[in-house]
Amino acid sequence: MSLLVVHSISLPPGEYGGDAIEALFTNRLDWSAHPYFETIRGLRVSAHFVVRRGGELIQFVSGDRRAWHAGRSAWRGRENCNDYSIGVELEGLEGEPFEAAQYDTLAALAKGLARRYPIAAVAGHEHIAPGRKHDPGAGFDWALLRARLDVAGLAAWDFPDSATRRNRSARR
Repeated sequence: MSLLVVHSISLPPGEYGGDAIEALFTNRLDWSAHPYFETIRGLRVSAHFVVRRGGELIQFVSGDRRAWHAGRSAWRGRENCNDYSIGVELEGLEGEPFEAAQYDTLAALAKGLARRYPIAAVAGHEHIAPGRKHDPGAGFDWALLRARLDVAGLAAWDFPDSATRRNRSARR
């Protein structure tokens, strides 16, 4: 695994807590429990990890196995990101801010994963599937993640070019 992919998820959109995310990733979601769930009925996806709003980390798939989080995707010309990436879902709504505890957990997770896997890059779902996916979105602070990874000893990781530019321009 050489790529860490950051996603965002909330089920239903904009609602936090509850067990809907876990139910979706373990194929137990009650499609009739909320009207939104009918729009995703039959969706079969998985992620390696979920980071809750308070920073709680939940693992669904071993890093040694493929998870189905990326879909049609490519990073730096290499297709099928599911084959070589670890997917981390942050509980949140694309475009909205994430919590400090989530960045703390994500950085600690990245450091731990880097000890076991040759991860050399981090990207958002929006970067590996541009035009098709938009998460984690404008609310994700790439500069903050870069700073946390630098502190964790991962300063050499490759970041999406557009994420770095967007964060710099947003601060001006």
